[in-house]
Amino acid sequence: MVNGETGQLATRVGARDVVKVDGRRVELQSLAYVLLHKPAGCVTTVRDPHGRATVVDLVDHPVHVVPVGRLDADTTGALLLTNDGPLAHRLAHPRYGVEKVYVAEVVGSPGADALAALREGVELEDGRTAPARARVLRRGREATILELTLHEGRKHQVKRMCEAVGHPVRRLQRSRYAGLELGNLAPGEWRELTRNEVSRLRRETGS
Repeated sequence: MVNGETGQLATRVGARDVVKVDGRRVELQSLAYVLLHKPAGCVTTVRDPHGRATVVDLVDHPVHVVPVGRLDADTTGALLLTNDGPLAHRLAHPRYGVEKVYVAEVVGSPGADALAALREGVELEDGRTAPARARVLRRGREATILELTLHEGRKHQVKRMCEAVGHPVRRLQRSRYAGLELGNLAPGEWRELTRNEVSRLRRETGS
């Protein structure tokens, strides 16, 4: 029931409306914002039909939160979860160009041409990537650690970019998302965002 009348499929509900289900009033959830250090082997979904552990399973929070965007099962790092739908939509929308920083261990030692291609844009099957920042953190004969900063969010983008320049990814971590850093969070640990962090995300996305 919505304000004493039977609700319909397209009934719009506002914050001041009274909603009841089976005679019990539905209360608004408080907004929650969580930063998780996603471990490897965990899928970025609310539930998994194959019975694998999900990121939601790791966040023991009284408010139901869902992940913003996706990380591959074998990718670790910063993942935001929230029940703030409008903010989550803006953070995930390419229009707002949210900054994502990745640390990738790649095969071999990328030369100047490979780094230039990553910075200027790589031609992929779904189009050329936008310019990115790329720098070498540690170089080795068999593997190199790269830091890549993107403002796009295509599927498997970092892996495909590195593959395209001849240096496949061995391990991948997202070290920073929308300015949020992991800090001392160990894999599988999470923390609440501060009020200042939430306010900054809203300002930067016009939310």
